[in-house]
Amino acid sequence: MTKTAINILFFLLIAAFPTLLSAQNPKINAIQISHANNTADEYLGQDSFGFNYQISNNVFSKFKGSEVFEYKNVSLGRITKTDLQNPLKIVLYYEDFNTVVLLDNQLNKITEINFSLNATPIVVSAIGMSTQNQLWIYNALNQQIGLFDYLKNEYKTVSIPLTEPIKHYQTDFNTFYWIDKKNNWFSCDIFGKITSLGNVSDFDKIEIIDAQKYIFSKGNELYLRDISKEKTSIISQIEILEKSFDNFYYKDQILSIFTAKEIVNYKIVTP
Repeated sequence: MTKTAINILFFLLIAAFPTLLSAQNPKINAIQISHANNTADEYLGQDSFGFNYQISNNVFSKFKGSEVFEYKNVSLGRITKTDLQNPLKIVLYYEDFNTVVLLDNQLNKITEINFSLNATPIVVSAIGMSTQNQLWIYNALNQQIGLFDYLKNEYKTVSIPLTEPIKHYQTDFNTFYWIDKKNNWFSCDIFGKITSLGNVSDFDKIEIIDAQKYIFSKGNELYLRDISKEKTSIISQIEILEKSFDNFYYKDQILSIFTAKEIVNYKIVTP
């Protein structure tokens, strides 16, 4: 092949590169379905019954239309973590007092647990609802993941000690997901089996969808990454109207964008 032919081929490849990149990393068009004014300090998301959840002045509330329910507990300090997976058993965690409160669907208190009084010492740094009347717990004292039965007041450790600090975590009923300080992504099931899920992209905020997909923000741009084994890892930009936002939340194909003034809901279908 002549030098001229090589140069022509090189320029053709350079010209085609953006098209190839676009084909491998398609953009996701989000369809706006609703928006509302945001008056909360922190908007937490929506459940399958259409109720919205938020925190204002350290008061936890849920609302839909004219229906409003509130819960506040001044004696326990600031609410530091919530879990809305089960709208019939909502988890509120108060880190200052190492205490969790479980609420029913009208935000009445079901039970209150002070982990500092437990027979097995527990300092909770991660918490979430699990199965069979249990809570996921990451115990900072032994750096292990465990399960706490809130009916029996029994705690059992299920994982080996983690070697790196947790940067981000999420739970579902059967799985405790976490990302460490080196952006390594892991999962632990209720039997203590730990699986390495790879290394995540650098992120400002992140929402784990499942063991193969997550949505993350970086520099006020939103992306979905798919690391499924069936195809090469794909990062797709999610196109939304907002040029900047404070946070986002994803559940059941609904992407909620939170700004200082608005809550905007988009419908997206992940590949």
